[in-house]
Amino acid sequence: MNHIKLNNGVTIPQLGLGTFRAKEKEAYEAVLHALKQGYRHIDTASIYGNEEEVGQAIKDAGIPREEIFVTTKLFNSDQGYLSAKKAFMKSLDRLDLEYVDLYLIHWPQTYELSADSWQALEELYLDGYTRAIGVSNFNFHHLEHLFETAEIIPQVNQIESHVYLQNHKLQEFCMKNGIYLEAYAPLASHEIKKLLENETMQKIADKHGKTVPQVAIRYHLERDIIVIPKSVTPKRIDENFDVFDFELSEEETQEINKLNRGRKFFPDPDNI
Repeated sequence: MNHIKLNNGVTIPQLGLGTFRAKEKEAYEAVLHALKQGYRHIDTASIYGNEEEVGQAIKDAGIPREEIFVTTKLFNSDQGYLSAKKAFMKSLDRLDLEYVDLYLIHWPQTYELSADSWQALEELYLDGYTRAIGVSNFNFHHLEHLFETAEIIPQVNQIESHVYLQNHKLQEFCMKNGIYLEAYAPLASHEIKKLLENETMQKIADKHGKTVPQVAIRYHLERDIIVIPKSVTPKRIDENFDVFDFELSEEETQEINKLNRGRKFFPDPDNI
């Protein structure tokens, strides 16, 4: 497993399990299976409605807490200084943990709400309730406005990222400011069929004896992006983790770069 050192010195496993749309028993079973197979990074959010199941799976896995990196997120309706703190404590209670490893503002709202929410996250961080803080779905201008009042620079910006939406310029901007990108939907989410049928990706996968999803995940890893593919299917969870025994050539990387269309499959952060 590769690890990335964030701008505050905390290390994060570069590959994790996303739990978006995983409900109740399937969320519990997916997280438990992933942890038993070697995953040490689990991503959830209050709006997913599965924090209790994620927390229970973490306990039942029998792995020391300090070895597991847990992320959860502040949803839109809870943004604001006091409401963010209350929402965090509710998440912590549902997870039944003493702390989380990363807490994110899930989506940008108004600049003012983001600033107020960020102040709350900074205090939660300084008080030791979370080991790192960051944002999700923030574009250039959201970050620039946050920088105007932030005392602590975000460690992570979790965004939609896949071969059809590669975010090279946003990554460059974030890295200049010490912020790592984290990719959700790296397999193109509900448009995965288009990814699986892509001839360029199929050719590269066949050359390495891998699957198209494995190549898509590897592409992000080699760009120093944190990746959280989601699945509740044990076979696919295992497959998504089996990406550390091959490397893409420079030519293959350039071929994948050409697939970039700037195409989003999730809502525009400016209109959420």
